[in-house]
Amino acid sequence: MRKEVLFSGFGGQGVILASVILGRAAAVYENLYAVQTQSYGPESRGGASRAEVVISDEPIDYPKTLHPDYAVFFSQEAYSKYLHTVKEGTTVIVEKDLVPHRDLEFEKKLNVIALPLTEIAEETTGLSLTMNILTLGILVGVTGIVGREAIEKAVRDAVPKGTEEINVKALKKGFEIAEELRS
Repeated sequence: MRKEVLFSGFGGQGVILASVILGRAAAVYENLYAVQTQSYGPESRGGASRAEVVISDEPIDYPKTLHPDYAVFFSQEAYSKYLHTVKEGTTVIVEKDLVPHRDLEFEKKLNVIALPLTEIAEETTGLSLTMNILTLGILVGVTGIVGREAIEKAVRDAVPKGTEEINVKALKKGFEIAEELRS
């Protein structure tokens, strides 16, 4: 089993942190193999950001995503640049307020979840920057790529000290959304 996940958006949205947390959940708490890679523009905020996680039950020979099984798009630039790298049937999560121009014809081949993620995060925790953790909850809840307990432990490990509870609140809201989507 090899699963490839692409996270993309712009700097400041927590793209890289989300990928690190997912990789940690797989490697540390699920005893799977996981590799996380990242690339981003020279700007720390606002520049393009991309992170990839490859998860497998056997050693990983190539650390990059070839055709992601799951993809997350937090910005129009990311969506436009990477949407066509995903294969048919890919589960795609889109921050719909930040991706106004979508390829609805291509999306017919995919399992697309388009939600106002930033708005939901703000309503849930009062902080838009928990949007990445909320999205991890949706991703894990819909796909089961790692267990809920594993992702929660990884969130608690990785977020800044003192923000664990607010981030877990965002994660659990993501699980709730996933449950609604599945029913």
